[in-house]
Amino acid sequence: MPDYPFLKGHGTENDFVLLPDHDGSVHGDLSAEEMAERVRALCDRRAGIGGDGVLRVVRDGEHWFMDYRNADGSLSEMCGNGIRVFALHLFQEGLADPARPLPVATRDGIKTITVEPDGQLTVDMGAPKVLADTKVSVGDRSWPAQHVDMGNPHAVAFVDSLDEAGPLTESPVFDPAVYPAGVNVEFVVRRGEGHVAMRVHERGSGETRSCGTGACAVMVAAAVADGRGPGSTYRVDLPGGTLTIAWTEDDRILMTGPAVVVARGTTDL
Repeated sequence: MPDYPFLKGHGTENDFVLLPDHDGSVHGDLSAEEMAERVRALCDRRAGIGGDGVLRVVRDGEHWFMDYRNADGSLSEMCGNGIRVFALHLFQEGLADPARPLPVATRDGIKTITVEPDGQLTVDMGAPKVLADTKVSVGDRSWPAQHVDMGNPHAVAFVDSLDEAGPLTESPVFDPAVYPAGVNVEFVVRRGEGHVAMRVHERGSGETRSCGTGACAVMVAAAVADGRGPGSTYRVDLPGGTLTIAWTEDDRILMTGPAVVVARGTTDL
């Protein structure tokens, strides 16, 4: 197997392997299972490079396309932290102009990224979908949860302490009729007005240090519960850092946070 290039980056410590494949010639001939196997090898934290997922950077017509896969090789519709790292790579390589809004194609449609004066990146995540109430369980404990769709599915549960979820080495139990394709489960505590903290178990990756779409889902669930809704902004603290989530009056979710590329090289994994 020939060597191919990679980069390693993270957004609030949600970490990814990036695969530059701008013309589709490096990984485009792999079957779905071969690509999934490659992703699992790259994300292995002991025998590979390590990551919560893989971002393949490829051109799709007039837009760049974020071909995102979870650490277990499964496809995901959207990744909020990953798309900031994806955009940063394009800016750093001179493939996009940081002075202009950058549209990126995803499996959940086009997302637009802008660079803030302090260097953080803001992503227009689109309109949230607040769906039916559900519940999640860990061991013998259960909590009511809010079903929020941010392009991928989320179950948001408010708890008294983030420790209540335990080690989260396995997925919380959820209703498969509500989430037939699996779900990201967020456990949330309130820290103050417009301020929450969370932990997350991501489908296909396990507990991660941060989840961008999850932070958006948490903000929406908190705003609805607080009677605030559109026109509000929340600070969301995660184990890996802080994201600022705004729900605009025209029903868009704007996520602002950092992105960092920490390494690059070649591999034959």
